[in-house]
Amino acid sequence: MAHVVVTGAAGFIGSHLSERLVAEGNTVLGIDAFIPYYPRDLKERNLAALLTNPAFTFMEIDLRYGELEPLLAGATHVFHTAAMAGLLKSWQQFEQYMTCNVLATQRLLAACVAAQVGHVLHCSTSSVYGRFATGDETSALAPVSPYGITKLAAEQLCRAYGEKDGLGYTILRLFSVYGPRQRPDMGYNIFIRKLLSGETIVIDGDGTDSRSNTYVADCVNGMLLAAAQPQKSIGATFNIGGGEEVNVIQVLQMLEELTGRTAQIVHGPPRPGDQRRTVADATKARTALGYTPQTRIIDGLTAQLAWQQGAA
Repeated sequence: MAHVVVTGAAGFIGSHLSERLVAEGNTVLGIDAFIPYYPRDLKERNLAALLTNPAFTFMEIDLRYGELEPLLAGATHVFHTAAMAGLLKSWQQFEQYMTCNVLATQRLLAACVAAQVGHVLHCSTSSVYGRFATGDETSALAPVSPYGITKLAAEQLCRAYGEKDGLGYTILRLFSVYGPRQRPDMGYNIFIRKLLSGETIVIDGDGTDSRSNTYVADCVNGMLLAAAQPQKSIGATFNIGGGEEVNVIQVLQMLEELTGRTAQIVHGPPRPGDQRRTVADATKARTALGYTPQTRIIDGLTAQLAWQQGAA
């Protein structure tokens, strides 16, 4: 059993990760600042089951300002899932993205060094690759949104502290994660919500943008495989993605079949800084860590639909 810290523990991925860590016998300190990117009550709902478990402790702390080193005492691993996510708001709220994704990461890494944390697992994003993310981890890094730029800067901070202080780190580039508790601003959540309510769905662009989406349980599995194999993962970067590529139109067709409803669709302009195609080349994670996504897109959509129907 280990003592683990999870930043962003009230978020979509962080709450699933925390539950899995506790279920596997670890003690977990969860940290979240409830920065109002989306409603606080949704994040509190994510934490509800965890707060009943004595192996989980929660602290409401802002990584940008709080005293972090005491929180990390005795931690063997820190999973850094906290971030300002999403593309659109990063154009209008750059200072928020810069402080949450860059400053907060720098302060956390410095505190990890001071607290002698052995392994920091940093959640990055396919957005660091830019318009097309279809290659392996050696592909050119050319983000086309402020969000992607701040996440790439956070990766570079991990490398800098690794070189300067010998901090053990792993960078995990996540590809379009979906499933129960998905953020309300994310595409699948919006599609399901509007399909169920009969509202018009606005497709950004022509609907052919494609993703190899990652079901949240597969994402968490990849993170834990990296944590369990430090001899293979420390100092390394891994793509963590799903195995099926689908475009927006195909996803909507699947959701129509699952719900028995017809989507009311209009097309709008493409979003600035959005990616046209992301297909995770997870060969490195599969070879080094044994990572293999298990969830088919239709099964993952079924689970997310059931969750959204239950949460309504």
